[in-house]
Amino acid sequence: MSIFGTILSKIFGQGQAAAPEAAAKPAPKPAAAAPAAAPRPAAPAAAPVAKPAAQAVDVEAVLTQLAAAKGKPSNWRQSIVDLLILLDLDSSLSARKELANELNVHAGADGSAEQNIALHKAVMKKLAENGGKVPDSLKD
Repeated sequence: MSIFGTILSKIFGQGQAAAPEAAAKPAPKPAAAAPAAAPRPAAPAAAPVAKPAAQAVDVEAVLTQLAAAKGKPSNWRQSIVDLLILLDLDSSLSARKELANELNVHAGADGSAEQNIALHKAVMKKLAENGGKVPDSLKD
């Protein structure tokens, strides 16, 4: 999985963690009966429906909640390094270079403040493009 894909999964997964479990449990119960053939196609259809609903995840709220749960100061609103650390991801220069390549961010030298700021903004914009609710202040 790509680094951004992992970021997306960790943030959006926070808002939909209970829904997939609930959807998965009822599907096996009807599977025991013959009429369950109809719910099986409905279950895959329900999964994509769950994703768009989950894409309405309030990114700022999820990240604020994660930061509070960790109980450590975090500057995730401005720092790509802090954002990655908050999500328990690799924040090394090589990981950030890989993420920059994924998102086509070519600002400043590798690891520079200019690149890190551009990368953070690109991540926030990409989260919004994928349906996340991201305040303009985090995208600009």
